[in-house]
Amino acid sequence: MSDTKYITIVDDHTMFRKGLAALINLFPNYKVLFDAANGQDFIKQLQPKHVPDILLLDIAMPEMDGYTTANWVRVNHPEIKVLALSTMDADAAIIKMIKNGAKGYVLKDAEPTELKRAFDEVLSLGYYYNDLVSRKIMQSVSQLADNSTSLNTFANLTEKELAFLKLACSEKTYFEIAKEMFLSERTIDGYRDALFKKLNVGTRVGLVMYAIRNGLVQL
Repeated sequence: MSDTKYITIVDDHTMFRKGLAALINLFPNYKVLFDAANGQDFIKQLQPKHVPDILLLDIAMPEMDGYTTANWVRVNHPEIKVLALSTMDADAAIIKMIKNGAKGYVLKDAEPTELKRAFDEVLSLGYYYNDLVSRKIMQSVSQLADNSTSLNTFANLTEKELAFLKLACSEKTYFEIAKEMFLSERTIDGYRDALFKKLNVGTRVGLVMYAIRNGLVQL
């Protein structure tokens, strides 16, 4: 039992994470410690004396998304290896997860053998990136060095700006967004105007299109 490595799955789709847990429990020397619906649920269930070796982390989740959760783990439990698990293959999503501490990135349509290899390599090497993700990272390095690129801008949005941007993609009014974020309407207007300037857009539709292009929300 001392060789057993423990996995935690954080994904807001219940059937997916339960099915994935059953699959992982078939891998030799790997066992799912627990699963959670989002970052807040993960933190609530986490036992400091028995943390997982690997955290399989979705990106787009309600309440506390993958970016915020990965950063929390990086600060509070750096011993946990975070593997992003997502349908998103947008450059910005990949880079932002890595910036927030992810040690690897696996797409949800990957074969079980690739997932097992990702576990093995992130534990033995400290990281795992398949050919697709590695290529995107290399293509993005020069862009990240250029402060004028949209990729760099997305990677450097604050948590509050990301939260507002996701809510701006809903049908909620700015007043309703302010109430949900426990902020004043003036503060929300400030976030909106700051994003207009940062993202070089002038309307709410522009914000939505930017979020879709960069994999922050899905239609």
